Amino acid sequence: MRYTHIRLLPFLAAALLVPNLGKAEIAVKNGEKIAFLGDSITAGGWGSPSGYVRLVIAGLEANGIKAEPVPAGISGHKSDQMLARLDKDVLSKKPQWMTLSCGVNDVWHGPRGVPLDDAMAKSGTYDDKVSTRGTYKKNITAIIDQAQAAGVKPVMLTATVIQENLDSKENGLIAPYNAFLRELAKEKKIPLADLNAMFQERIKAENKPNVKVLTSDGVHMNVEGNKLMAIGVLQALGLNTAELDKAKASWPPLEAAGIMAAQKAAEAKAKAAAEKKAKEAADKAKQNPAAKQK
Repeated sequence: MRYTHIRLLPFLAAALLVPNLGKAEIAVKNGEKIAFLGDSITAGGWGSPSGYVRLVIAGLEANGIKAEPVPAGISGHKSDQMLARLDKDVLSKKPQWMTLSCGVNDVWHGPRGVPLDDAMAKSGTYDDKVSTRGTYKKNITAIIDQAQAAGVKPVMLTATVIQENLDSKENGLIAPYNAFLRELAKEKKIPLADLNAMFQERIKAENKPNVKVLTSDGVHMNVEGNKLMAIGVLQALGLNTAELDKAKASWPPLEAAGIMAAQKAAEAKAKAAAEKKAKEAADKAKQNPAAKQK
């Protein structure tokens, strides 16, 4: 199987690798398992009714392919932790496919993060446990090598964004991590969903600096962000324009459920905060009854 680059838009010169099969053909077959390895973005991709993992599965089903998801996203995890649990959470489940979404926490965690390479590890910006976490390049390469050795076909996802301000320090720091993922995907001849390129493209096109276009907090996905991630993954799995349209047509019920779930979560959070504030005020009044009398 050969892979070719499909450019999203000229200004990014970033590629989305998809199978070049001559006649359009979806790479995933009916009944196959897809493991989704990642961090909180992937955990939310399964936990939310409109998460990208659920949209990918629904999109495949809309095209006659019933794939079995293997959710493997854990909040806060970095490349070293994903490598450590690869066998338990992915390989032992015997999937045919594995998407890998990793990099945001490696950068976002700062001194507790994972350096890109040995040179960065010696930069003095990391804590005294950095040597136990290895390097991003070594960890990601090991994940891909072990998956392929087990007969699992990986799909690489570039890290999305850290803040929707594309000029943020964090987005600058994550750029070389994503450059490495693109290079490794070419080297290993595996599909690449260049989500970072897609996110940058969309954020620039929307041009709404004071509005969260794709995320709820600059990192974690809102409904639109999950949809864009799902589109990138489905394209990497070989869906053409017509097949993507079928996939998107299956999403509105999931989108509605996701919006409702997000609203309920926001209401519950606000209620909890109000109750906490009221309790703190009551406790303070008990400790200082004189102030209450005044």
